[in-house]
Amino acid sequence: MPYSSLVMHEDESRLIIKIIEKLLVDSNAISVFLVDKDGQLLASSGDTRDIDSTSLASLTAGNIAATGGLAKLIGEKEFSILFHEGEKENLHISIIDQRVILVIIFDSRSSLGLVRLRVKKAGAELSGSIRKVVERMDQSDGGGETLLDEISDEDIENLFK
Repeated sequence: MPYSSLVMHEDESRLIIKIIEKLLVDSNAISVFLVDKDGQLLASSGDTRDIDSTSLASLTAGNIAATGGLAKLIGEKEFSILFHEGEKENLHISIIDQRVILVIIFDSRSSLGLVRLRVKKAGAELSGSIRKVVERMDQSDGGGETLLDEISDEDIENLFK
């Protein structure tokens, strides 16, 4: 089932940022990113100065898509957790609620076990928040007035004068 991009209200965004900021501290990570499966960055926390977050978001989504293809080849739905170990830094990538991707960058000040433990709790909180956003979006799609409904033919004519 295709998903539309998430559109968060300010209070929803603040709550999600609060969750990932707590995850950052609790896991002793360098940075945390929340990305949708379309490759759009939803939120970030921590030391993100030297990271091209747009590239990270799109490459992460591509990684999840490619890994999903591998999973299907062996009869799995998807791999919900990915781990990439580098010389200095590591990536822990997990899919939350089959909708968003949580990326944690960490180094030797933390451990994979600690990150996985903290992601489990934060993932449950993020899942609840994401579900609320999706429910609100679904409700607003059900016959609610959109911006286009507010624009009259006269407004459109005035745009082109």
